[in-house]
Parts: sequence; C-alpha cells; structure tokens
Amino acid sequence: MFYEPGKTDHGLPRDPFKACVVPRPIGWISTLSSTGTPNLAPYSQFNNLTFDPPYIMFSANQTPTAAQKDTVRNVETTGVFCWNLATYDLREAVNKTAQGFGEDVDEFEVAELEKVDSRMSFVGVGKERKAVPMVKKSPIKFECTYYSTLKLPGSPPMGACDVVIGRVIGIHIDEDVLTDGKIDIKKTVPIARLGYFEYTAVREVFEMKIPGMDGLLELGLEGSGSKIRDQLSNKDAEGGAEPEEKKPR
Repeated sequence: MFYEPGKTDHGLPRDPFKACVVPRPIGWISTLSSTGTPNLAPYSQFNNLTFDPPYIMFSANQTPTAAQKDTVRNVETTGVFCWNLATYDLREAVNKTAQGFGEDVDEFEVAELEKVDSRMSFVGVGKERKAVPMVKKSPIKFECTYYSTLKLPGSPPMGACDVVIGRVIGIHIDEDVLTDGKIDIKKTVPIARLGYFEYTAVREVFEMKIPGMDGLLELGLEGSGSKIRDQLSNKDAEGGAEPEEKKPR
C-alpha cells in the first residue's frame, strides 16, 4: 500500500503512522510552575539528540487555540526541567499522569508518587528557591536546562507542535540497576510507546558490532566524549592523529 499523509486516504481503520516509528522512548517530564505547582507528564515523542554535551528533546502538540501544554510553558518560563525513566513497575503511574489536568493540579499526588528534589534545578517562587521534583522510584533521572523550542506547524484543527530541547546537566542513576558497571535493562525494564494504545516493556537485548569498527567509533557509540578527546590527544602526541573520515559522528 501507499498513501500521501494529508492528501490521500490510507484506507485502514486506524492511522498507521505512529505504529510505524516504534518503539519510542517516553519523555516523563517533571517541571515546576513559576507559582510552585509541580507538574509531571509523559511524552512519547522523545529522544536524545547528541552526547557531548548531552541534549534531549520532547515534543508536545498545542491545542487548536494555540494553548501550550503546561510542561512546555513551565520549561520556557523557568528554564529547567527533569526527565524520569518510565519503567514497567511505574506503568500505571505513567498512564495516570497522561491525563489532561488543569495547571493547578499536582500529578505526583494524583499518581501517588513520592517526590525527590533535584540537586541543580531550581525555580524562584516568590522569595524562595524551590527544587524541581523528580520521581523517587524512577531508577534514572536527568536534570536539564532549557535550550530552545522549535515550533512545527499543524494542520487544522491540530495545533502547532512545540519541540523542546534541553541540555542535560545532571544524571542520577540508582546503583541497584547496574551490573558490572553497566546499566542493566533487565533491572530497569523501561517501557516504550508503540502504535494505537500499545506499549512494550524492554527486557531482552542483543549485541552487534560494526564490521571493522575502530576504537574511536566504539567510543562514539558508547557516547564518551572525554575518552574520545583523550584518545585523540594521545594520537596527536604520538604524531598519528586519526583520519578525519574515521572520527565518529
């Protein structure tokens, strides 16, 4: 089959687009409003963008009247937000926080989630500085500073889409989910969005290495900017810098 989105009908009972791009990590984003109200919401259009320094993004559709989601408004107003890993054990709480509550509702309380304060992400509320709350039971959490918003046009009656980009400035990892110094997927069991009303739980992994992979490419796939710089510095000192085309992208 073939169809042109927005021009020709796909002929299926449900739109297939979101079911094609799977699995999608969940951006479980926590923020604090300028008046001090905590907010927590999941976004299925989420991912990392680069690793040195690390940046992540999530996107949220505006309403047809151009109203932004509370999360986006909080991020743009305060300049900080946090990401919490959505896990299988927390799946029901993730689903509860997906509801469209008013801006004065604390989704942590709705989902009966215990909070833990971020270390570096603060919002000025009156004369106080309040930390952005994070999901205590989530085993991996990022603290982020706001970088920019890219607005994508929507086809009426859909509103525009806010693509929010943030720089990761702090990473929290529960040591209980580590095995031999690596994050163990079998211990975190992250959930991801599929199509329709479907999710998946990630429990199985397999390894593949690129044929002919050299040390720099391996470090690039690992995402270690510091190790790449060290290796390049050592090669320069030895008079044998890695050829440009070999550097990881």
